[in-house]
Amino acid sequence: MQTMIVGGVLLLSGLAGGYLLARRIMVKRFNYLKIEAKARAKAIEQEAHKLLEEAELERRQLALKLEQQYNERVEEVEKRNRALIVRERELEQERRKVQKAENALQEKLERASALEERKRYAVDEALQRIESLASMTREEAKNFLLNEMKQRIDSEAAALVRKKLKIAEEEAERKANYILAQATTRYAGEFAGERLINTITLPTDEHKGRIIGKEGRNIKALEQMLGVDIIIDETPGVIVVSSFNLYRRAIATRVIEVLVADGRIHPGRIEEVHEKVQKEFEQKIYEEGENVLIDLGLFPMHEELIKLLGRLKYRASYGQNTLAHTLEVARLARVMAAEMGGDEKLAMRAGLLHDIGKALTQDYGGNHVELGAELCRKYNEHPTVINAIYAHHGHAEPDSVESAAVCAADALSAARPGARREVLESFTRRVREIEEIAQQREGVSQAYAINAGRELRVFVDAGKVDDNRAIALSHQIAKEIEERVQYPGEIKVNVIRETRAVDFAR
Repeated sequence: MQTMIVGGVLLLSGLAGGYLLARRIMVKRFNYLKIEAKARAKAIEQEAHKLLEEAELERRQLALKLEQQYNERVEEVEKRNRALIVRERELEQERRKVQKAENALQEKLERASALEERKRYAVDEALQRIESLASMTREEAKNFLLNEMKQRIDSEAAALVRKKLKIAEEEAERKANYILAQATTRYAGEFAGERLINTITLPTDEHKGRIIGKEGRNIKALEQMLGVDIIIDETPGVIVVSSFNLYRRAIATRVIEVLVADGRIHPGRIEEVHEKVQKEFEQKIYEEGENVLIDLGLFPMHEELIKLLGRLKYRASYGQNTLAHTLEVARLARVMAAEMGGDEKLAMRAGLLHDIGKALTQDYGGNHVELGAELCRKYNEHPTVINAIYAHHGHAEPDSVESAAVCAADALSAARPGARREVLESFTRRVREIEEIAQQREGVSQAYAINAGRELRVFVDAGKVDDNRAIALSHQIAKEIEERVQYPGEIKVNVIRETRAVDFAR
């Protein structure tokens, strides 16, 4: 029994000690967790504080940006308001001018009505006097008076036209100078028609003999292989390469320059250099076409079309470089398509490819429209591009805004003064037509078109045409030329009236 008591006491003691030990461990664990929680809370607090600072910084930056945008907007609105105020003032000035012109016109109309009334009264009075003083009937007197009045009115009208023309010429010259000044600042494109010859400078005249070769073998080989005419005359230090084909002429010029620099000139060497230069030009024209596409941002495009684009640099139409023309058309078409709500890129691509067939016409012949359309179909170009190729020469109707823009841009580029040179046949036909217009007029004895058709010199009979009538005649001829003849620039009509008195001393 005693043993059991002792065991119970020991058990209780062990339980109490275990309880105390466990309590201490739990207290330490609790303290540790408490410290850890405080640390985490502090870290979270610091992170939250940092986020708040960053948010505050972003808010301030956004507020600053919004304030700057607001200030810019306010400044823009003020600028527009100032422009509107200026425009309103200009419109008010224009309105006053129009009102003033209307008042002046009304006064002239009133004066004209008064003069018409006085004229009728004078005519009636004159008819009565003539009837009473002459043996004319009323109808005969009326016709006589009307003829006299007509001659007087024609003379006065011609004098008035002369005065008005002088005023108009002075005003037109002033406005023309202003327009030219504005156009010069906005447009500085350089387009020069290539000539039919290239001049090559030689180090010495001895090289002429080397190029000719023994019994002319070298020059014959050059002309046969290059497809050009080589002209060697007495001009010191130069030879001339002639051909209508710009591409062949450029290759021939480069081949001869390489041969002259190398010094070895014989048929075998000519063939070797020609092959090498041809490869260089093929790479060069591809790079030219690639640069065009890079500048316009029109990639991708088939390699063959890129090569043909580069080759357009060595093609001219009516003296206008074809590549320069296509670039001008592409840029104009893009602007017009954008204004009409079309696809700018597509319009520019169609403008760039509208004359692509011209790269092949000199070598293969045929119509450049059909060649270009066939090429674009072969290389899967957009249907609008093909339609633009047909439409720009009237082979089809434009089926889209982009195609119509290309047609308009092509006409603008070709019609720009100085862009193209006309062929001899159309030039002579135009000159002959201008002379015939003047010679059909009454009182004209001779008419000559001079200064490349830019001036018409008309000689009149001094007995039939007076000074005032000469002024009116020049105006009438100029108006008829404007209506019947198509020509670039302007044509000066110069009417010459000369009186000669001849006698002989015997």
